[in-house]
Formats: sequence, C-alpha cells, structure tokens
Amino acid sequence: MTPPDLTALPIRALTLEDLHRCSDLSEDRGWLREDHRWRLLLTAGSGYGVDAPDGQGLAAACVVTRYGHTHADPELAAIGMVLVAERYARRGLGRRLMTHICDDVLKGIPLTLHATPYGRPLYEELGFEATGRAEMLMGTFRPDPAASADGVRPANAEDLPRIVRLDTEVFGTDRTHMITRLPAFADRLLVAEDAAGNLTGYAAMWPNMATHVVGPLIARDSAGARALVTALAAGTERPLRTDVDVRHEELLGWLKDRGLGSVTFNSVMTRDIPTLPGDWTRRWAPLTVAAG
Repeated sequence: MTPPDLTALPIRALTLEDLHRCSDLSEDRGWLREDHRWRLLLTAGSGYGVDAPDGQGLAAACVVTRYGHTHADPELAAIGMVLVAERYARRGLGRRLMTHICDDVLKGIPLTLHATPYGRPLYEELGFEATGRAEMLMGTFRPDPAASADGVRPANAEDLPRIVRLDTEVFGTDRTHMITRLPAFADRLLVAEDAAGNLTGYAAMWPNMATHVVGPLIARDSAGARALVTALAAGTERPLRTDVDVRHEELLGWLKDRGLGSVTFNSVMTRDIPTLPGDWTRRWAPLTVAAG
C-alpha cells in the first residue's frame, strides 16, 4: 500500500475534546502525558493538529498562545508542544504544520518558542533565531538555612489585579488570560512585598505528574527569587522542576546547591523580533516553556 502524503492532510483546530489525544501523542514521543498542562494550553491558547491517517489519534500537534490586548491582533505569540507521532516522523509533517502556523495563522506576528537541540535546525530554516538559553533543573529541594521568606505570603483575590499589572510590566505584553487562570491551575500562588507593601514579585507552583513545576517566577532580585522558591518548596514533598534563564547564574548555582540537577538546555528563539520584550532581569522562570 502506498503511504499517504502526510503534507496533504488537513490541519484542524484542537479543542478540549482532543486532550487525551494530545497526551497520547506526548506519550508516543517519550514525553510525560501532562494532561494538566495540555488543558491549560488548550483553553488559554489555541491548538492545531493533524489527524492520523490510520485513525489512531493525532499524527501531529502544537499549541499557540497569543499575548496582547486582543486575540485577533496579538503583540506576541508563543508556539509550543510541537509533536509528530513516531510512526510519521521524518516525513515532512512537522515542517508542514510549523509552516502553516508561522506563515499563515500567525503571519506578520512576532513569534517565540523554546527549541530542543533536535528541533532547532527546523526552526532556523523557518526564520527563527536563537536569542537566549534556558536550563531545565529538577530534583528534591533541600532547604537553605540561610534563606529567608520574609515578605512572601499566599496570594488572595485582591492580589490578582496587582499580579497582572506586574506581570505585564515584566513580561512586556499583556497575558491576563493566562495569569488569571493561575489560582485554579497552580497548587500554590505566592506574592512578595517590600516593607511598604509594594508588590515586588510573585510565583506559582503547579502539579505535573510526579513533580511540581516552579513558574512563573517573577522577582525584583536574586534574593527575592530565592525567597519565593523557598516558600513554594516548603509546601510540597514532590521533586521540583523549573526552567531558568542561563543569565541568572546566581540563582542557578543556588538551586543546584539545594539539590536540583541540570536536565537539559533549550534555545529561546524568536522570529520577526530581535529579542523578547519586557525586563529579563526580573523574569526568572516561565510558567511553562510551551507558552513562552
């Protein structure tokens, strides 16, 4: 039987009804199923996929998260969870899906993504350039006797507008639709304040299979980032996982001293924008690399 021309298969929008198909695709490629993360991305963002010609789930998928004041005219879009089923790999399907997303769906919109070493060559061919690196860490956190969590407390409903304002300032564009989902998505959401009660940072910790992921992590300085991580870690017995901008060398060293080990490095890539907006010095870890 002649194999189907995968590049001719239609690309369709994904919905929450595709959640388990997306998780099956993750598992097919050796990733965690990550139902919790897929649910967030499919509700706060837009999923795109190709149905497998053999009728067994999805042949390929990805998600797009748009940022800015309007969905129709975003200021930035993040692409993530780009996956092709193993049985259809290396047959042009990933390129077809990404070309459609970048040149048709998101034409003219500044783009960003986190690329694995395996995926980076394709993204470079599509016009992306590496503008940074992030290091993934994971391990059981050992408390630091010298660390202080002064000024850190659980967030409440009144804090949410303040968190959104700070996040917009630091991230460089509005992502209200993502941040307002944090209270339901995360197991813990903390804020940091100075002596005058001004919001200086916030952080969340959300469940992902057997780990807790730390992100977003927004803080005024390294001491503030350490305080937030220390307070988050006190609320779980699971291993922690996070992705830290490699320019934050002090925090990376501290996390490794606390028991988190390096897992991998990903390239932060952009297209049609020289670098990410906002203030990277206060942006320590993303909510998830799949959403920029």
